Amino acid sequence: MTSFDLNTARQDYFSLFGLPRSQRLDVAHLEALYRDIQAKVHPDKHAHLSDSEKRLAMQWATHVNEAYQTLRDPLRRARYLLELAGHDVALEKNTAMPPQFLIEQMELREAVAEAKEAQDLDRLDELHRRIRKEIAGEYARLEAALDGGRYDEAAGLVRELMFREKLFQEIDDALAALEA
Repeated sequence: MTSFDLNTARQDYFSLFGLPRSQRLDVAHLEALYRDIQAKVHPDKHAHLSDSEKRLAMQWATHVNEAYQTLRDPLRRARYLLELAGHDVALEKNTAMPPQFLIEQMELREAVAEAKEAQDLDRLDELHRRIRKEIAGEYARLEAALDGGRYDEAAGLVRELMFREKLFQEIDDALAALEA
């Protein structure tokens, strides 16, 4: 564990994995880096050490896992990048959303509820594809905003994506329930 000292612990998650701070990320590369680091810090590798060194190994494994989980998820990665840049997404305080977006979300939720009630797999699948396409477009815009230093725009997109992702998951769950 000599390569993991306090200076390493103070690094941001990107530095921990030797990656640039960017929304664009090769997840397969991140996974390989994660496996390499986890192999070095996993508590089982340090079972022969003292209790304090075992605790340190456990803390490192937890820290590396938290870093990996944050960076592999594009929404969590975006929130983390905004935090590193000193921009609060202000989810608790800033609930203002563009009216057109809110109207669209209400209409989509209503359409999902109707399709679920009618057990209309085709309609749910259509909504699923539509929202997946919208989410992909939003993530492309988010990447451009974050990597371009437009943090206020990125924060707004993060808030919108949280709505879209939740609705997408709701449709996923409805499809799974109807197909079971």
